[in-house]
Amino acid sequence: MNAPRVVALVAARNEEDRIAATVTALAPMATEVAVIDDGSRDATAAVAAAAGALVLRSRRHRGKGRALEAALARIAPADVWLFADGDLGSSAASLAPVLERVTSGAADLAIAIFPPARAGGFGLVKRAAASAIRRLTTLRAVEPLSGQRAVSGTTLDAVRPLAGGFGLETGMTIDAARAGLRIEEIHVDGLEHRATYRDLRGFAHRARQGFDILLALIPRAVGVR
Repeated sequence: MNAPRVVALVAARNEEDRIAATVTALAPMATEVAVIDDGSRDATAAVAAAAGALVLRSRRHRGKGRALEAALARIAPADVWLFADGDLGSSAASLAPVLERVTSGAADLAIAIFPPARAGGFGLVKRAAASAIRRLTTLRAVEPLSGQRAVSGTTLDAVRPLAGGFGLETGMTIDAARAGLRIEEIHVDGLEHRATYRDLRGFAHRARQGFDILLALIPRAVGVR
């Protein structure tokens, strides 16, 4: 039996300092590493290409979900997709157990649970997303916002189009649960990404995240998705 085609799909914006390490860490796990540069203003695209990634670059900032959705139309189909954020750096290698749950056929969607964060906000957006997922599907999600996830090709087809912006993960989880697909959340030691803090920039990020999640929830709550 041939090995499955695995594509690591890396969302990145202004990650020139971490993207090479992320690509290098993912390369042994994937048939191809594709970096989706969502309108970066730095050298993210050039650094990712030099590290060996296929780079799909948007000249303007579309938001995470729309950038990845557009990229999927430009990449050859995969048996398994591994979603990862560009700021994971070398810790991206820790995603191997998450990927294995899907490549082995044990799960349709596997989601990484981060170790306890050393910094961050008050958890309001995370709790709101988890509550919405539970109300709409009965699934009790531990890590509703995690962008680090493996998904089979057939499962990805079932949950597209992806929700826009930072609503991508919450929307995907709801759609997969409603489709009766097997979802697992897996604790991953050593996984880390760029921290956000309780400062103006951090609160602005979480506000954007919360708004995007709301936009993903509305059509799913009223039954038009």
